[in-house]
Amino acid sequence: MDFFALIIIAVLTLPSHPDMRSQTSGIEGKVYLLAGNRMPSPPRRPADTIRRPAEGPGVKGTVCVFELTNDNQVVRQGTSPWCAAVHTRMIRQVDTDDKGNFKIPLPPGTYSVFTKKGNLFYAARRDEQNNIAPVKVLPGKMTRVDFSVESDQKVLY
Repeated sequence: MDFFALIIIAVLTLPSHPDMRSQTSGIEGKVYLLAGNRMPSPPRRPADTIRRPAEGPGVKGTVCVFELTNDNQVVRQGTSPWCAAVHTRMIRQVDTDDKGNFKIPLPPGTYSVFTKKGNLFYAARRDEQNNIAPVKVLPGKMTRVDFSVESDQKVLY
């Protein structure tokens, strides 16, 4: 009996698996909806000169984190930023809340982050090495990442 009690105490005092621990590093942000006229126009007041990518309302969506992914590791839908397949390992997939907010604990590293609609993955940004939507996660830091997604209505640029 004492042997089993010792085993139970030992198991309860072991640190949990790294993926299950509360991590202080990762990414957090919001998914926004782009719709309507996105054409640039002359600023009417000084604050109008700053155009933030996250201008639309937050929307429920899915955010997918992959190992750092290069443009040659995806199957694109024509020349669009939509991908039918991503040929790197998916690290995490989370759904946002109803307002588009998300928080994903991750170990430090560099990842590619996509939004997902149906069976397609979306990411329009690339770096100088053609890595798709790279996000660097630093130890002990939550990296802020906001995404804009297009509505089913045509966005005008």
